[in-house]
Amino acid sequence: MVACEESQRVCTAFRKRGHEAYSCDIIECSGGHPEWHVQEDVLKIIGGGCNRFITLDGTLHDNINWDLIIAHPPCTYLTVTGNRWFNISKYGIKAIERYRLRKDAIDFFMKLVNAPCEKIAIENPVGTMSSVYRKPDQIIQPYEYGHPMTKKTCLWLKNLPLLKPTNIVEPEFVICADGKKYSKAHVETFSIKNPEERARVRSKTFEGIAEAMAEQWG
Repeated sequence: MVACEESQRVCTAFRKRGHEAYSCDIIECSGGHPEWHVQEDVLKIIGGGCNRFITLDGTLHDNINWDLIIAHPPCTYLTVTGNRWFNISKYGIKAIERYRLRKDAIDFFMKLVNAPCEKIAIENPVGTMSSVYRKPDQIIQPYEYGHPMTKKTCLWLKNLPLLKPTNIVEPEFVICADGKKYSKAHVETFSIKNPEERARVRSKTFEGIAEAMAEQWG
């Protein structure tokens, strides 16, 4: 099960190697394989009380027992980059609401951690889970897997080996009008005006990392 993945990049990488992999998200998939996608709250499927689900093509899947879960929980309220918005004296009720949403995000993350599955990998940017849960087992970068970009990604692992780099390349940067240096991956999404769409695009797993997960954990 690849949880919180509408892009299906990780799911597809496992499928290419013959695994019975499924993606799950509360929105439709954009990866082109509705027959592998479950549009549902993933906790209803991996919580131990349900071993059946229906994929978007209408097929019922029964007697499913997960042997590996790879989860990409939403990071909006977990990442450290948004910490400035939690200033109650400055933002008042909006900051208080963000604290509530952060608590919900932490609860969701921990339910994934405690899912009844032998092998689990949870991915997230550098954020609050390092302090409220524990430090990640490793931090990876896209440039270690063939993408010349920087984006620190934390991995919390259960009964899985550390992910090994597959193709280390030199990261590329862009200096913008404000004089600051940004990763190329970040700059390429500046033109997306809708913040939700921009966040969705930025959250997609890099193909090289997806391939490494399927090759090394499959």
